[in-house]
Amino acid sequence: MTPFLKTAVAALALAGSTTIATAQEVTLRFQHFVSPKSANPTYFMEPWARKVEADSNGRIKVELYPFMQLGGKAPSQYDLIRDGAVDGGWVIPGYQPGRFPEAEAMELPFMTTKSAEEASKAAWIFTQKHLMDDFAGVHVIAAHMHGRGLVHKKGPAVASVEDFDGLKLRGPSRPATLLLDKIGATPVGMAVPQFPEALSRGVVDGGVITWEMSPSLKLDELTDSHTDVSGDQSLYNLYFIWAMNKSVYEGLPDDLKAVIDANSGFAASALAGRAHDTGDTIGRQAMVDAGNEIATLSEEVTEEIKALGAEVTQDWIAEMTEKGLDGAALVADAQAAVQVTRAATAPGN
Repeated sequence: MTPFLKTAVAALALAGSTTIATAQEVTLRFQHFVSPKSANPTYFMEPWARKVEADSNGRIKVELYPFMQLGGKAPSQYDLIRDGAVDGGWVIPGYQPGRFPEAEAMELPFMTTKSAEEASKAAWIFTQKHLMDDFAGVHVIAAHMHGRGLVHKKGPAVASVEDFDGLKLRGPSRPATLLLDKIGATPVGMAVPQFPEALSRGVVDGGVITWEMSPSLKLDELTDSHTDVSGDQSLYNLYFIWAMNKSVYEGLPDDLKAVIDANSGFAASALAGRAHDTGDTIGRQAMVDAGNEIATLSEEVTEEIKALGAEVTQDWIAEMTEKGLDGAALVADAQAAVQVTRAATAPGN
């Protein structure tokens, strides 16, 4: 072989190996807006990322960035993923009120049980039926709900509907703020990163959020009481998606797409919900250990709030109907999804 041919073959081999490495090795940057020590990052995002890496034999690397470290604000997360500013991340559609109205059906008062895993399985079923077109700008990996939503406030626990009168309470979504307004509170819509400062500055008296977020938000220090409703239905809930940039997903080699697909869907949604259940247990205990008041509304007061929540749901159905959506069908399908997953996890099944 002439020196020229040897050089040409070596160059071709090097180019070929570089092309193969480039095609098969991918770094995915996923972003979220909470502490890396909170429940979803700890018990869902990290395990999900490490499993994707292991299943790809190290050809996919997943980097997780908390506190919106790659830029932007929590309410703009969907657009950041869609536009390719990040490769993927955690989205709360309700942070953009009115943009994804059908997703609100899962967030209506007393729609879900207090099991985040059950609620998240229902969320995936509902998403597959109604929301994939809404989220066509991204590649949806999982859809899930958090655990029970409850009231955290400065001062004594609320014990009656009248106790809500005039309280300035943070709400995360439109359905949550509609419920707070209906029961007499003054709702203040805000994303979770703003909540601690709003409490410390007296902008709000408290808010509704989960047990699991309480330690990372320092609610043991910033609030005094934590109040749940009676029964096994959650006062409210919040809907999330874990999603990728569509072009990034579609640009993966088929075998790496298969890795993402194997870690998507019903099982991934259930895992995300289970993470919140784990975090709720830990978060509640942290508030108990801090000596804060832990309260549960009586069955009678809970029924009063449920009746007001039913009014919120009926108003929402009417609003959706005016927008050309079948609000009643959306609520019925959300309820059906919840019942299916509830029945599947009932004792004996």
